[in-house]
Amino acid sequence: MVGALESNQSILEMAEKFEILSDDFDPTAVVTEPLPSPVANGIGPDQEKDNPKRNSVTNGGGEREMVLGRNVHTTSLAVTEPESNDEHTGDKEAYMASVLARYRKTLVERTKYHLGYPYNLDFDYGALGQLQHFSINNLGDPFIESNYGVHSRPFEVGVLDWFARLWEIERDDYWGYITNCGTEGNLHGILVGREMLPDGILYASSESHYSVFKAARMYRMECEKVDTLMSGEINCDDLKLKLLANKDKPAILNVNIGTTVKGAVDDLDLVIKTLEECGFSHDRFYIHCDGALFGLMMPFVKRAPKVSFNKPIGSVSVSGHKFVGCPMPCGVQITRMKHIKALSSNVEYLASRDATIMGSRNGHAPLFLWYTLNRKGYKGFQKEVQKCLRNAHYLKDRLREAGISAMLNELSSTVVFERPKDEEFVRRWQLACQGNIAHVVVMPSVTIEKLDHFLKDLVEHRSVWYEDGSQTPCLAKDVGTNNCICPSHK
Repeated sequence: MVGALESNQSILEMAEKFEILSDDFDPTAVVTEPLPSPVANGIGPDQEKDNPKRNSVTNGGGEREMVLGRNVHTTSLAVTEPESNDEHTGDKEAYMASVLARYRKTLVERTKYHLGYPYNLDFDYGALGQLQHFSINNLGDPFIESNYGVHSRPFEVGVLDWFARLWEIERDDYWGYITNCGTEGNLHGILVGREMLPDGILYASSESHYSVFKAARMYRMECEKVDTLMSGEINCDDLKLKLLANKDKPAILNVNIGTTVKGAVDDLDLVIKTLEECGFSHDRFYIHCDGALFGLMMPFVKRAPKVSFNKPIGSVSVSGHKFVGCPMPCGVQITRMKHIKALSSNVEYLASRDATIMGSRNGHAPLFLWYTLNRKGYKGFQKEVQKCLRNAHYLKDRLREAGISAMLNELSSTVVFERPKDEEFVRRWQLACQGNIAHVVVMPSVTIEKLDHFLKDLVEHRSVWYEDGSQTPCLAKDVGTNNCICPSHK
Protein backbone atom coordinates (compact mmCIF):
# COMPACT_ATOMS: atom_id res chain seq x y z
CA MET A 1 0.00 0.00 0.00
CA VAL A 2 2.87 2.37 0.88
CA GLY A 3 4.51 1.63 -2.45
CA ALA A 4 1.28 2.46 -4.28
CA LEU A 5 1.01 5.79 -2.47
CA GLU A 6 4.62 6.64 -3.32
CA SER A 7 3.96 5.71 -6.96
CA ASN A 8 0.86 7.95 -7.11
CA GLN A 9 2.82 10.79 -5.53
CA SER A 10 5.57 10.48 -8.11
CA ILE A 11 3.00 10.54 -10.91
CA LEU A 12 1.51 13.77 -9.59
CA GLU A 13 4.97 15.29 -9.24
CA MET A 14 5.77 14.38 -12.85
CA ALA A 15 2.45 15.83 -14.02
CA GLU A 16 3.36 19.13 -12.38
CA LYS A 17 6.91 19.04 -13.77
CA PHE A 18 6.09 18.13 -17.36
CA GLU A 19 3.55 19.75 -19.69
CA ILE A 20 3.10 16.84 -22.07
CA LEU A 21 -0.08 18.12 -23.74
CA SER A 22 0.04 20.79 -26.39
CA ASP A 23 -1.18 24.31 -25.64
CA ASP A 24 -4.21 23.91 -27.87
CA PHE A 25 -5.52 20.89 -25.96
CA ASP A 26 -9.18 21.58 -25.14
CA PRO A 27 -10.22 19.90 -21.87
CA THR A 28 -13.89 20.44 -22.61
CA ALA A 29 -13.55 18.23 -25.66
CA VAL A 30 -13.04 15.23 -23.41
CA VAL A 31 -16.64 15.14 -22.28
CA THR A 32 -18.48 16.64 -25.24
CA GLU A 33 -21.55 14.48 -25.79
CA PRO A 34 -21.43 12.58 -29.10
CA LEU A 35 -24.50 14.34 -30.47
CA PRO A 36 -24.83 15.85 -33.94
CA SER A 37 -25.05 19.61 -34.40
CA PRO A 38 -28.36 21.28 -35.23
CA VAL A 39 -29.29 20.97 -38.90
CA ALA A 40 -31.51 23.54 -40.52
CA ASN A 41 -32.56 21.96 -43.81
CA GLY A 42 -32.82 18.25 -43.15
CA ILE A 43 -29.42 17.25 -44.57
CA GLY A 44 -26.16 18.46 -43.09
CA PRO A 45 -23.16 19.52 -45.14
CA ASP A 46 -21.49 16.11 -44.82
CA GLN A 47 -24.64 14.01 -45.16
CA GLU A 48 -25.96 12.55 -48.39
CA LYS A 49 -29.50 11.45 -49.09
CA ASP A 50 -28.53 7.79 -49.11
CA ASN A 51 -27.25 7.91 -45.52
CA PRO A 52 -28.65 5.51 -42.89
CA LYS A 53 -32.02 6.03 -41.25
CA ARG A 54 -32.66 9.48 -39.78
CA ASN A 55 -34.79 10.64 -36.91
CA SER A 56 -35.77 14.32 -37.03
CA VAL A 57 -36.74 16.32 -33.98
CA THR A 58 -38.59 19.57 -34.52
CA ASN A 59 -38.45 22.38 -31.97
CA GLY A 60 -38.66 26.13 -31.73
CA GLY A 61 -35.09 26.50 -32.92
CA GLY A 62 -35.60 24.59 -36.18
CA GLU A 63 -35.13 20.96 -37.11
CA ARG A 64 -32.41 18.96 -35.44
CA GLU A 65 -31.54 15.72 -37.17
CA MET A 66 -30.18 12.69 -35.37
CA VAL A 67 -28.63 10.15 -37.73
CA LEU A 68 -29.20 6.54 -36.77
CA GLY A 69 -27.17 3.58 -37.92
CA ARG A 70 -23.70 5.05 -37.61
CA ASN A 71 -21.27 5.90 -34.83
CA VAL A 72 -20.99 9.63 -34.25
CA HIS A 73 -17.60 10.54 -32.81
CA THR A 74 -16.92 14.14 -31.89
CA THR A 75 -13.74 13.54 -29.91
CA SER A 76 -11.61 10.62 -28.88
CA LEU A 77 -8.71 10.20 -26.49
CA ALA A 78 -6.67 7.54 -28.22
CA VAL A 79 -5.25 4.56 -26.37
CA THR A 80 -1.59 4.34 -27.38
CA GLU A 81 1.08 1.75 -26.74
CA PRO A 82 3.88 2.80 -24.34
CA GLU A 83 7.35 3.31 -25.75
CA SER A 84 9.85 0.53 -25.17
CA ASN A 85 11.84 2.65 -22.72
CA ASP A 86 8.83 4.25 -21.05
CA GLU A 87 9.18 2.25 -17.84
CA HIS A 88 12.44 4.11 -17.28
CA THR A 89 11.39 7.64 -18.30
CA GLY A 90 7.86 7.66 -16.89
CA ASP A 91 6.66 9.93 -19.71
CA LYS A 92 3.48 7.90 -20.29
CA GLU A 93 2.52 8.07 -16.60
CA ALA A 94 3.06 11.81 -16.60
CA TYR A 95 0.97 12.17 -19.77
CA MET A 96 -1.93 10.19 -18.30
CA ALA A 97 -1.75 12.10 -15.02
CA SER A 98 -1.91 15.36 -16.96
CA VAL A 99 -4.92 14.19 -19.00
CA LEU A 100 -6.77 13.10 -15.85
CA ALA A 101 -5.97 16.35 -14.06
CA ARG A 102 -7.40 18.36 -16.92
CA TYR A 103 -10.40 16.05 -17.15
CA ARG A 104 -11.08 16.72 -13.48
CA LYS A 105 -11.10 20.44 -14.20
CA THR A 106 -13.62 19.79 -16.96
CA LEU A 107 -15.88 17.86 -14.58
CA VAL A 108 -15.70 20.67 -12.03
CA GLU A 109 -16.68 23.18 -14.70
CA ARG A 110 -19.52 21.10 -16.18
CA THR A 111 -20.92 20.40 -12.71
CA LYS A 112 -21.49 24.13 -12.30
CA TYR A 113 -23.98 24.02 -15.16
CA HIS A 114 -25.85 20.82 -14.33
CA LEU A 115 -29.61 21.39 -14.07
CA GLY A 116 -31.62 19.21 -16.43
CA TYR A 117 -30.98 15.72 -15.07
CA PRO A 118 -32.00 14.32 -11.67
CA TYR A 119 -28.61 13.68 -10.12
CA ASN A 120 -27.59 14.83 -6.67
CA LEU A 121 -23.99 15.99 -7.06
CA ASP A 122 -23.58 16.98 -3.43
CA PHE A 123 -21.65 14.14 -1.77
CA ASP A 124 -18.34 13.24 -0.21
CA TYR A 125 -17.24 9.60 -0.12
CA GLY A 126 -13.62 10.13 0.86
CA ALA A 127 -13.98 7.58 3.65
CA LEU A 128 -14.60 4.84 1.06
CA GLY A 129 -11.39 5.50 -0.86
CA GLN A 130 -9.64 2.77 1.16
CA LEU A 131 -11.90 0.17 -0.48
CA GLN A 132 -11.29 1.10 -4.13
CA HIS A 133 -8.35 -1.33 -4.40
CA PHE A 134 -10.68 -4.35 -4.14
CA SER A 135 -12.69 -6.07 -6.85
CA ILE A 136 -16.02 -6.38 -5.04
CA ASN A 137 -18.60 -8.47 -6.87
CA ASN A 138 -22.05 -9.28 -5.46
CA LEU A 139 -22.87 -12.09 -7.86
CA GLY A 140 -25.78 -14.37 -7.10
CA ASP A 141 -28.58 -13.88 -4.60
CA PRO A 142 -27.91 -11.17 -1.97
CA PHE A 143 -29.39 -13.43 0.72
CA ILE A 144 -27.40 -16.57 -0.11
CA GLU A 145 -23.67 -16.92 0.52
CA SER A 146 -21.77 -17.98 -2.62
CA ASN A 147 -18.24 -19.31 -3.01
CA TYR A 148 -16.98 -15.86 -3.99
CA GLY A 149 -15.73 -14.16 -0.84
CA VAL A 150 -14.88 -10.60 -1.98
CA HIS A 151 -18.40 -9.21 -1.77
CA SER A 152 -20.46 -6.60 0.12
CA ARG A 153 -23.67 -8.56 0.66
CA PRO A 154 -24.04 -7.58 4.35
CA PHE A 155 -24.10 -3.92 3.24
CA GLU A 156 -26.47 -4.73 0.39
CA VAL A 157 -28.97 -6.49 2.65
CA GLY A 158 -28.72 -3.65 5.17
CA VAL A 159 -29.69 -1.18 2.44
CA LEU A 160 -32.54 -3.41 1.27
CA ASP A 161 -33.87 -3.68 4.82
CA TRP A 162 -33.88 0.14 5.06
CA PHE A 163 -35.97 0.46 1.88
CA ALA A 164 -38.23 -2.40 2.98
CA ARG A 165 -39.09 -0.40 6.11
CA LEU A 166 -39.66 2.69 3.99
CA TRP A 167 -42.11 0.85 1.73
CA GLU A 168 -43.71 -1.13 4.59
CA ILE A 169 -42.92 -4.77 3.93
CA GLU A 170 -41.61 -7.25 6.51
CA ARG A 171 -38.10 -8.65 6.18
CA ASP A 172 -39.32 -12.21 5.65
CA ASP A 173 -41.84 -11.14 3.00
CA TYR A 174 -39.60 -9.30 0.56
CA TRP A 175 -36.78 -10.05 -1.86
CA GLY A 176 -34.61 -7.52 -3.63
CA TYR A 177 -31.19 -6.51 -4.81
CA ILE A 178 -29.12 -3.47 -5.73
CA THR A 179 -29.27 -2.95 -9.47
CA ASN A 180 -26.86 -1.28 -11.85
CA CYS A 181 -29.35 1.48 -12.74
CA GLY A 182 -33.02 2.48 -12.69
CA THR A 183 -33.67 0.82 -16.04
CA GLU A 184 -32.59 -2.53 -14.62
CA GLY A 185 -35.07 -2.05 -11.77
CA ASN A 186 -37.88 -1.55 -14.29
CA LEU A 187 -36.74 -4.48 -16.41
CA HIS A 188 -36.73 -6.72 -13.34
CA GLY A 189 -40.06 -5.53 -11.96
CA ILE A 190 -41.84 -6.01 -15.28
CA LEU A 191 -40.14 -9.39 -15.79
CA VAL A 192 -41.47 -10.57 -12.42
CA GLY A 193 -44.92 -9.42 -13.49
CA ARG A 194 -44.61 -11.27 -16.79
CA GLU A 195 -43.50 -14.47 -15.02
CA MET A 196 -46.42 -14.22 -12.61
CA LEU A 197 -48.91 -13.49 -15.41
CA PRO A 198 -47.40 -14.94 -18.63
CA ASP A 199 -50.27 -13.85 -20.88
CA GLY A 200 -50.70 -10.45 -19.22
CA ILE A 201 -50.81 -7.15 -21.11
CA LEU A 202 -48.44 -4.37 -20.03
CA TYR A 203 -50.15 -1.02 -19.43
CA ALA A 204 -48.05 2.15 -19.10
CA SER A 205 -48.77 5.83 -19.54
CA SER A 206 -47.35 7.57 -22.59
CA GLU A 207 -45.06 9.59 -20.28
CA SER A 208 -43.46 6.52 -18.69
CA HIS A 209 -39.70 6.13 -18.88
CA TYR A 210 -38.44 4.66 -22.15
CA SER A 211 -37.13 1.60 -20.29
CA VAL A 212 -40.71 0.45 -19.70
CA PHE A 213 -41.37 0.18 -23.43
CA LYS A 214 -37.92 -1.34 -23.88
CA ALA A 215 -39.01 -4.07 -21.46
CA ALA A 216 -42.12 -4.72 -23.57
CA ARG A 217 -39.93 -5.18 -26.66
CA MET A 218 -37.38 -7.35 -24.89
CA TYR A 219 -39.99 -9.66 -23.38
CA ARG A 220 -42.24 -9.63 -26.48
CA MET A 221 -45.14 -8.41 -24.37
CA GLU A 222 -48.34 -6.92 -25.69
CA CYS A 223 -48.29 -3.29 -24.55
CA GLU A 224 -51.04 -0.68 -24.24
CA LYS A 225 -49.93 2.95 -24.04
CA VAL A 226 -52.34 4.93 -21.86
CA ASP A 227 -53.10 8.65 -22.28
CA THR A 228 -52.06 11.16 -19.65
CA LEU A 229 -53.59 14.23 -18.07
CA MET A 230 -52.05 17.65 -18.68
CA SER A 231 -49.93 17.17 -15.55
CA GLY A 232 -48.35 14.04 -17.03
CA GLU A 233 -50.25 11.74 -14.64
CA ILE A 234 -51.88 8.62 -16.05
CA ASN A 235 -55.44 9.16 -17.26
CA CYS A 236 -57.47 6.52 -15.42
CA ASP A 237 -60.50 7.09 -17.66
CA ASP A 238 -58.43 5.98 -20.66
CA LEU A 239 -56.91 3.18 -18.57
CA LYS A 240 -60.41 1.96 -17.78
CA LEU A 241 -61.37 1.85 -21.47
CA LYS A 242 -58.27 -0.15 -22.34
CA LEU A 243 -58.70 -2.56 -19.41
CA LEU A 244 -62.33 -3.26 -20.33
CA ALA A 245 -61.30 -3.91 -23.94
CA ASN A 246 -58.92 -6.62 -22.71
CA LYS A 247 -60.82 -8.11 -19.75
CA ASP A 248 -59.92 -11.64 -20.79
CA LYS A 249 -56.21 -11.08 -20.12
CA PRO A 250 -54.42 -10.21 -16.86
CA ALA A 251 -52.97 -6.72 -16.42
CA ILE A 252 -49.37 -5.77 -15.67
CA LEU A 253 -49.14 -2.07 -14.86
CA ASN A 254 -46.27 0.37 -14.61
CA VAL A 255 -47.13 3.16 -12.17
CA ASN A 256 -44.91 6.24 -12.26
CA ILE A 257 -43.79 7.77 -8.99
CA GLY A 258 -42.57 10.85 -10.84
CA THR A 259 -42.60 10.89 -14.65
CA THR A 260 -39.39 11.58 -16.55
CA VAL A 261 -40.28 14.94 -18.09
CA LYS A 262 -42.96 16.54 -15.90
CA GLY A 263 -42.33 14.82 -12.58
CA ALA A 264 -45.98 13.73 -12.36
CA VAL A 265 -46.99 11.10 -9.80
CA ASP A 266 -49.58 8.56 -10.92
CA ASP A 267 -52.41 8.11 -8.44
CA LEU A 268 -51.67 4.58 -7.21
CA ASP A 269 -54.91 4.32 -5.21
CA LEU A 270 -56.99 5.40 -8.21
CA VAL A 271 -55.17 2.90 -10.45
CA ILE A 272 -55.99 0.08 -8.00
CA LYS A 273 -59.61 1.26 -7.75
CA THR A 274 -59.86 1.34 -11.56
CA LEU A 275 -58.57 -2.23 -11.80
CA GLU A 276 -61.07 -3.43 -9.22
CA GLU A 277 -63.96 -1.59 -10.89
CA CYS A 278 -63.04 -3.28 -14.18
CA GLY A 279 -63.36 -6.69 -12.52
CA PHE A 280 -59.68 -7.52 -12.06
CA SER A 281 -59.15 -9.47 -8.86
CA HIS A 282 -55.81 -9.06 -7.07
CA ASP A 283 -54.47 -12.30 -8.51
CA ARG A 284 -55.12 -11.02 -12.05
CA PHE A 285 -53.00 -7.88 -11.93
CA TYR A 286 -49.43 -6.97 -11.07
CA ILE A 287 -48.28 -3.40 -10.36
CA HIS A 288 -44.67 -2.25 -10.68
CA CYS A 289 -43.94 1.21 -9.25
CA ASP A 290 -41.18 3.09 -11.06
CA GLY A 291 -39.90 5.42 -8.35
CA ALA A 292 -36.58 6.27 -10.03
CA LEU A 293 -36.34 9.77 -8.51
CA PHE A 294 -39.41 10.53 -6.45
CA GLY A 295 -39.77 7.07 -4.94
CA LEU A 296 -37.32 8.21 -2.28
CA MET A 297 -38.64 11.75 -2.02
CA MET A 298 -42.39 11.16 -1.74
CA PRO A 299 -42.31 9.34 1.63
CA PHE A 300 -41.02 12.60 3.14
CA VAL A 301 -43.63 14.92 1.58
CA LYS A 302 -46.52 15.79 3.85
CA ARG A 303 -49.95 14.72 2.59
CA ALA A 304 -48.37 12.76 -0.27
CA PRO A 305 -50.00 9.40 -1.08
CA LYS A 306 -48.10 6.36 0.13
CA VAL A 307 -46.27 3.79 -1.91
CA SER A 308 -46.62 0.77 0.33
CA PHE A 309 -46.62 -3.00 0.07
CA ASN A 310 -49.67 -2.89 2.32
CA LYS A 311 -51.39 -2.12 -0.97
CA PRO A 312 -51.66 -4.76 -3.75
CA ILE A 313 -48.44 -3.83 -5.55
CA GLY A 314 -45.81 -6.27 -6.77
CA SER A 315 -42.55 -4.31 -6.86
CA VAL A 316 -40.90 -0.92 -6.40
CA SER A 317 -37.65 0.35 -7.88
CA VAL A 318 -35.66 3.51 -7.17
CA SER A 319 -32.37 4.92 -8.46
CA GLY A 320 -29.41 5.29 -6.13
CA HIS A 321 -27.48 7.83 -8.21
CA LYS A 322 -30.33 10.34 -8.26
CA PHE A 323 -31.65 11.67 -4.96
CA VAL A 324 -29.29 9.61 -2.79
CA GLY A 325 -26.27 10.87 -4.71
CA CYS A 326 -24.06 7.90 -5.56
CA PRO A 327 -21.14 8.61 -7.91
CA MET A 328 -22.01 5.62 -10.09
CA PRO A 329 -25.38 4.56 -11.58
CA CYS A 330 -27.18 2.09 -9.31
CA GLY A 331 -30.62 1.39 -7.91
CA VAL A 332 -32.75 -0.65 -5.54
CA GLN A 333 -35.39 -3.17 -6.59
CA ILE A 334 -37.76 -4.79 -4.08
CA THR A 335 -40.51 -7.32 -4.77
CA ARG A 336 -42.47 -9.86 -2.76
CA MET A 337 -40.66 -13.07 -1.79
CA LYS A 338 -43.53 -15.19 -3.07
CA HIS A 339 -43.15 -13.67 -6.55
CA ILE A 340 -39.43 -14.25 -6.96
CA LYS A 341 -39.76 -18.04 -6.87
CA ALA A 342 -41.18 -17.95 -10.40
CA LEU A 343 -38.03 -16.22 -11.63
CA SER A 344 -35.16 -17.86 -9.74
CA SER A 345 -33.01 -20.88 -10.46
CA ASN A 346 -30.11 -22.53 -8.64
CA VAL A 347 -26.64 -22.14 -10.16
CA GLU A 348 -24.10 -24.72 -9.00
CA TYR A 349 -21.18 -22.68 -10.35
CA LEU A 350 -22.09 -19.85 -7.97
CA ALA A 351 -23.29 -22.04 -5.11
CA SER A 352 -26.15 -19.55 -5.04
CA ARG A 353 -29.46 -18.71 -6.65
CA ASP A 354 -29.89 -16.55 -9.74
CA ALA A 355 -32.89 -14.21 -9.77
CA THR A 356 -31.37 -10.94 -10.99
CA ILE A 357 -31.11 -9.43 -14.47
CA MET A 358 -27.33 -9.16 -14.44
CA GLY A 359 -24.88 -11.82 -13.29
CA SER A 360 -22.01 -9.87 -11.80
CA ARG A 361 -23.14 -6.81 -9.87
CA ASN A 362 -21.24 -3.79 -8.64
CA GLY A 363 -20.22 -4.56 -5.07
CA HIS A 364 -19.10 -1.00 -4.43
CA ALA A 365 -22.58 0.51 -4.97
CA PRO A 366 -24.03 -1.01 -1.76
CA LEU A 367 -21.15 0.55 0.20
CA PHE A 368 -21.96 4.03 -1.11
CA LEU A 369 -25.69 3.59 -0.46
CA TRP A 370 -25.12 2.18 3.03
CA TYR A 371 -22.74 5.03 3.88
CA THR A 372 -25.21 7.75 2.79
CA LEU A 373 -28.24 6.16 4.45
CA ASN A 374 -26.34 5.94 7.72
CA ARG A 375 -25.10 9.53 7.50
CA LYS A 376 -28.45 11.10 6.60
CA GLY A 377 -31.16 8.78 7.85
CA TYR A 378 -34.86 9.48 7.43
CA LYS A 379 -34.61 12.93 9.05
CA GLY A 380 -31.73 13.98 6.81
CA PHE A 381 -33.62 13.00 3.67
CA GLN A 382 -36.72 14.81 4.92
CA LYS A 383 -34.76 18.06 5.26
CA GLU A 384 -33.30 17.67 1.76
CA VAL A 385 -36.71 16.95 0.24
CA GLN A 386 -38.18 20.07 1.84
CA LYS A 387 -35.26 22.14 0.55
CA CYS A 388 -35.71 20.82 -3.00
CA LEU A 389 -39.44 21.52 -3.06
CA ARG A 390 -38.90 25.01 -1.65
CA ASN A 391 -36.25 25.83 -4.25
CA ALA A 392 -38.38 24.38 -7.05
CA HIS A 393 -41.24 26.73 -6.14
CA TYR A 394 -38.74 29.59 -6.08
CA LEU A 395 -37.59 28.77 -9.62
CA LYS A 396 -41.13 28.40 -10.94
CA ASP A 397 -42.20 31.73 -9.44
CA ARG A 398 -39.15 33.56 -10.75
CA LEU A 399 -39.66 32.14 -14.25
CA ARG A 400 -43.25 33.34 -14.34
CA GLU A 401 -42.22 36.76 -13.00
CA ALA A 402 -39.86 36.98 -15.97
CA GLY A 403 -42.74 36.24 -18.37
CA ILE A 404 -41.75 32.63 -19.02
CA SER A 405 -44.39 29.89 -19.02
CA ALA A 406 -43.66 27.37 -16.29
CA MET A 407 -45.33 24.45 -14.52
CA LEU A 408 -44.58 22.59 -11.30
CA ASN A 409 -46.57 19.56 -10.21
CA GLU A 410 -47.65 19.54 -6.57
CA LEU A 411 -45.51 16.58 -5.49
CA SER A 412 -42.50 17.34 -7.65
CA SER A 413 -39.23 19.26 -7.83
CA THR A 414 -39.20 19.16 -11.64
CA VAL A 415 -39.88 22.62 -13.09
CA VAL A 416 -41.14 22.58 -16.69
CA PHE A 417 -40.80 25.68 -18.90
CA GLU A 418 -40.49 26.76 -22.53
CA ARG A 419 -37.70 25.13 -24.50
CA PRO A 420 -34.80 27.55 -25.15
CA LYS A 421 -34.43 28.48 -28.83
CA ASP A 422 -30.66 28.05 -28.79
CA GLU A 423 -29.34 24.47 -28.64
CA GLU A 424 -26.00 25.76 -27.37
CA PHE A 425 -27.78 27.21 -24.36
CA VAL A 426 -29.45 23.83 -23.83
CA ARG A 427 -26.08 22.08 -23.93
CA ARG A 428 -24.43 24.64 -21.66
CA TRP A 429 -26.98 24.07 -18.89
CA GLN A 430 -27.44 20.38 -19.78
CA LEU A 431 -31.21 20.76 -20.00
CA ALA A 432 -33.49 17.84 -20.81
CA CYS A 433 -35.94 18.76 -23.57
CA GLN A 434 -38.97 17.20 -25.23
CA GLY A 435 -40.92 18.93 -27.95
CA ASN A 436 -41.65 22.52 -26.91
CA ILE A 437 -40.65 22.14 -23.27
CA ALA A 438 -37.53 21.77 -21.17
CA HIS A 439 -37.12 21.12 -17.48
CA VAL A 440 -34.86 21.73 -14.51
CA VAL A 441 -34.77 19.08 -11.79
CA VAL A 442 -34.07 20.77 -8.46
CA MET A 443 -31.86 18.44 -6.44
CA PRO A 444 -30.07 18.91 -3.09
CA SER A 445 -26.98 20.10 -4.95
CA VAL A 446 -28.95 22.85 -6.75
CA THR A 447 -28.69 26.04 -4.71
CA ILE A 448 -30.60 29.31 -4.94
CA GLU A 449 -27.40 30.93 -6.21
CA LYS A 450 -27.20 28.42 -9.06
CA LEU A 451 -30.85 29.00 -9.95
CA ASP A 452 -30.33 32.78 -9.95
CA HIS A 453 -27.34 32.35 -12.28
CA PHE A 454 -29.46 30.22 -14.63
CA LEU A 455 -32.39 32.66 -14.54
CA LYS A 456 -30.17 35.64 -15.31
CA ASP A 457 -28.56 33.78 -18.21
CA LEU A 458 -31.91 32.63 -19.59
CA VAL A 459 -33.51 36.10 -19.40
CA GLU A 460 -30.52 37.69 -21.13
CA HIS A 461 -30.60 35.13 -23.95
CA ARG A 462 -34.37 35.43 -24.40
CA SER A 463 -34.03 39.17 -24.93
CA VAL A 464 -31.84 38.34 -27.94
CA TRP A 465 -33.96 35.45 -29.22
CA TYR A 466 -37.11 37.60 -29.34
CA GLU A 467 -35.60 41.01 -30.08
CA ASP A 468 -37.07 40.89 -33.59
CA GLY A 469 -40.56 41.08 -32.10
CA SER A 470 -41.41 37.42 -32.64
CA GLN A 471 -43.85 35.94 -30.15
CA THR A 472 -42.85 33.61 -27.36
CA PRO A 473 -44.19 30.06 -27.86
CA CYS A 474 -47.59 28.97 -26.63
CA LEU A 475 -47.31 26.04 -24.23
CA ALA A 476 -51.03 25.59 -23.50
CA LYS A 477 -51.02 22.11 -25.06
CA ASP A 478 -47.99 21.10 -22.98
CA VAL A 479 -48.59 22.67 -19.56
CA GLY A 480 -52.18 23.93 -19.69
CA THR A 481 -53.62 27.42 -20.13
CA ASN A 482 -53.18 28.18 -16.41
CA ASN A 483 -49.41 27.80 -16.71
CA CYS A 484 -48.95 29.34 -20.16
CA ILE A 485 -48.25 33.07 -20.24
CA CYS A 486 -47.71 33.53 -23.94
CA PRO A 487 -49.32 36.65 -25.47
CA SER A 488 -52.56 34.73 -26.03
CA HIS A 489 -52.86 33.49 -22.44
CA LYS A 490 -51.29 36.27 -20.38
